[in-house]
Amino acid sequence: MNLVIRATQAADWQDIKATRLAALLDAPTAFGASHAGAAAFTDEDWQRRAVSTPQRTFLLAWAGSQAIGIAAHVVNGDGESSLQAMWVKREYRGMEIAAGLVDAVKQLCIAAGQSRLVLDVSPDNTRAAAFYKKQGFVFLPQWETLDSHPHIQVQKMAWLVS
Repeated sequence: MNLVIRATQAADWQDIKATRLAALLDAPTAFGASHAGAAAFTDEDWQRRAVSTPQRTFLLAWAGSQAIGIAAHVVNGDGESSLQAMWVKREYRGMEIAAGLVDAVKQLCIAAGQSRLVLDVSPDNTRAAAFYKKQGFVFLPQWETLDSHPHIQVQKMAWLVS
């Protein structure tokens, strides 16, 4: 398989839209956003999202011409780097694609001069939590409510730049 992971560009807006919406349908309780909310974005909104800014970069994993995974590097209002929107198509899971996406986000974190990368995950999502641990993330004693599903509590994990 010819796998390429790269930051999205303006011309990728339809692929980022399709991939993000597929992720939100596949795992609706894994994200802070809802499918309905994202589906309401205009084409112009998606075109803006496809272009990297200092605050947000979306990455797509490509198998040939097909987008098969997504992740985002987001710098929040406190200047902290976070890994968001992480997802890989079901038929491509377990093939190191997710690790490649995480590595790409780690490189963006380092390039931004950050000392750590954080993410939120439900400990009940044991597959994701185990995957992030394998990638060097550790649980922090910080919890919050998932915006899209207030009955779900997520825990913060962090990876420290060495």
